[in-house]
Amino acid sequence: MSDRVVVAGVGMIPFVKPGTSDSYDQMGAEAARRALADAGLAYEDVQLAYAGYVIGDSTSGQKALYHLGQTGIPVFNVNNNCSSGSSALYLARQAVDTGVADVALALGFEQMPKGPLEPVFQDRPGTLDAFFERVAAARGVPDDRSAGSAVFFGAAGAQYAEDHGMDPSVFAHITVKSRKHAANNPYAIFRAPLTFEEVLASPRIYGPLTRFQCCPPTCGAAAAVVVSKEYANRRGLRSDVVIAGQAVATDFPDAFDGDMKKLIGYDMTVAASKAVYEQSGIGPEDVKVVELHDCFTTNEFITYEALALTPEGTAERFVLSGDNTYGGRVVTNPSGGLISKGHPLGATGLAQCAELVWQLRGEAGGRQVEGVQVALQHNLGLGGACVVTMYKKVDG
Repeated sequence: MSDRVVVAGVGMIPFVKPGTSDSYDQMGAEAARRALADAGLAYEDVQLAYAGYVIGDSTSGQKALYHLGQTGIPVFNVNNNCSSGSSALYLARQAVDTGVADVALALGFEQMPKGPLEPVFQDRPGTLDAFFERVAAARGVPDDRSAGSAVFFGAAGAQYAEDHGMDPSVFAHITVKSRKHAANNPYAIFRAPLTFEEVLASPRIYGPLTRFQCCPPTCGAAAAVVVSKEYANRRGLRSDVVIAGQAVATDFPDAFDGDMKKLIGYDMTVAASKAVYEQSGIGPEDVKVVELHDCFTTNEFITYEALALTPEGTAERFVLSGDNTYGGRVVTNPSGGLISKGHPLGATGLAQCAELVWQLRGEAGGRQVEGVQVALQHNLGLGGACVVTMYKKVDG
C-alpha cells in the first residue's frame, strides 16, 4: 500500500453515560465539525461520506451530516457491529486510495440505551444466535443469553486460563492499567483509579469476567477526514500522518468448531494483522502504541497474541511484567480503551483513530507515548468483521 492517503483531521466528543448525551445526530455533527476544523476544511470540500453506527434507523448518517449542509454528496451508512466506525474509515480510505475521491469523511456515532444491549428485532433470527449455541455446546452449560456478549468473551478467557494453567484473576490487571491510562484522557467516561482487589470484587458477569472487566454502554461520536497526499499538498494541509496499511477480515469456516478464541475473532485478527504488516512493511516489533478492541479484559489479553505483540502462550507474562503499559514494550490503549474510555459502538473505531493520530502528532498530552513513529489499530465486530489499520508518521 502506498502512503498516499493522509489522515488530515480527526475529532471526537467526550464519551458519556446513556441518558446524559445529546441525540445521535447532534453528537455525530459535532464530531464531524471538529474533524473538519482540525483538517482546515469545510464540509463543502467533502466528496464522499461514510457513517458508522449500530443502533439506528436507515439514513441516520444523513440525519447527522445534514446539520453541516446538504451538498448532494453520496452518504453511505455502515453497520458492521462494533467495527462499524473503522469499517467506515476503511471505505473512506479505499475511496481516496483508488482515486474515487480526494476528500472523504468517516463518521461514527452511537446513542445507546441504558442497561444490557438486547436484540432490536425479536421476530427474526439473531445474527449472534450461533455464537450463543456454540458456547453452550462447547462449555457444557445452558444457553444463557442474559449476560449478552460477555458470554463469548468470558468463555474464551476461561478456556485460555484452563489451557495454560493460569489464574484467571490475571485478567483484572488489564482494568487497573486501563483506568490509569484513562486518568489522562478528558474524553474518557471512567477516569477514577481502581485497584486489583476492587476489580475482582465487582459483581460477577460471566466466567472470569466481573463488571469492571466489561466495557460500559456509552454514547459518543468521532470522525476522521482522509485526503490524498496530492490534495493535501495542493491545499497546504497537514500531511504528516498516513495510513500505511489496512485490512478487513471476516470469519473462517472453523470459527464455530468449539474453540472459544476462534469464536471471538482470533483468526480474523491474525489474518487482518498479517495483511497489514505485509502491506506496510512494519512488523509488530516496531509498534510502540496500539489501540485494540478491549470490549472485555479477556479480549485484550487474547488479542496481544493474535496481533503478535507477544508470542502465543506468553500473554500472562506480557501483562504481569508491564510490557503492555508505559515503560514496557508497547503501550496498549493509552486512551483507556473501551473499558475506561467507553464503547459507543459505531464511534469506537474512529475514536481509536483519533487517539493514534494525536499520538503520532505528539498531541496526546499526559498520555503521550515517547518516540511514536507508527501506530496500530484493531477494531472487532462479532458476526463478524475485524479491521486492522497501521498509521505512520511521515514528513508532511
